Amino acid sequence: MNKKSKPSAYTLPASQLQKIIDLLHEQGYTVIGPQRQDNAIIYDEITSTDALPAGWTDVQEGGTYQLQRRDDDAWFGYAVGPHSWKQFLFPAKKKLFTIERETFRAQAEPADKTRYAFLGVRSCELHAIAIQDKVFRDGPYADPAYSRLRNNAFFIAVNCTEPAATCFCSSMNTGPGAESGYDLLLTELIDSGQHEFLISSASAKGRALLGKMELPEATPAARERGQELLARAADKMHRRMDAEKARKLLLANPEHPHWQELGARCLSCANCTMVCPTCFCSTVEDVTSLTGDTAERWRRWDSCFTMGHSYIHGGHIRSSGAARYRQWLTHKLATWVDQFGVSGCVGCGRCITWCPVAIDVTEEITKFEPVTQETAA
Repeated sequence: MNKKSKPSAYTLPASQLQKIIDLLHEQGYTVIGPQRQDNAIIYDEITSTDALPAGWTDVQEGGTYQLQRRDDDAWFGYAVGPHSWKQFLFPAKKKLFTIERETFRAQAEPADKTRYAFLGVRSCELHAIAIQDKVFRDGPYADPAYSRLRNNAFFIAVNCTEPAATCFCSSMNTGPGAESGYDLLLTELIDSGQHEFLISSASAKGRALLGKMELPEATPAARERGQELLARAADKMHRRMDAEKARKLLLANPEHPHWQELGARCLSCANCTMVCPTCFCSTVEDVTSLTGDTAERWRRWDSCFTMGHSYIHGGHIRSSGAARYRQWLTHKLATWVDQFGVSGCVGCGRCITWCPVAIDVTEEITKFEPVTQETAA
């Protein structure tokens, strides 16, 4: 994402965020936002700010996630949960077509014409969507379903002021502050009981919506406060990754003994790929009705950690856990750059949090040093 000049910022009282939701509904958008469900912050349809996770934050570490009460009523005072926005643009399960036995005629599924408005998108997630754009929209083989949903979407980003302990976006240059890829940008400010937002636009759609509201220009003090919160958020991130060094280490060490150690620990459960906002592997299944009158073809998410993912001509190319972990990490951090021009990691930390055995990519990557005679002995 290219950096853009910062647009003018306005002050939005918290009570006025509902008006933005209402205006989006009037324009035909389905608004998706964060809410508390099943002891996690998830993304689902909302019609009211009452659904936002007011006063809740998430405490994360390797293999652990729990919600905790804050000492204020912030609506966006958390990092990221198990959901990512890709579930709406690239659904986990999608019917492609139905075939009737008698006519052997394929009936394609009607196009999904939903217009999504995403509320609460973090900078790392905007970068993840930009990466998936390269995969599904901007390359030589565009996915029309993804392109339609993506091009019709409205993005309300929120600057991240409360990163989790597993976050490392600042070292990946993907956060915590959003710089592009949004229509509207919010920074939540809570001081002395006053709850408000800095709000700015970066698109014609965003400016048009702001034009329907009468908002005062943000004061220099409020702008400064917003920058302080972002700087503090960056300082809170103690995990780091050098993306270029990681790429070089992985490409130089395909037979490093640490792969076997990782393979012994990894459960091949695919949690990391399911929660990752950039992973895009899928498989195709044919399902026949019990009567045999119809058959359906479905696309669903898959993972390079499943045995069947590498099944070709009667055999599995990657039959060991070590081989499957090497495939995932090397693609994510190294060959992804060759394929799409950017890293496949945005530093959101989900793979660390939701790994049952707490494998931490920021730590593991440092262990891939070239094998010498001394270390081999």
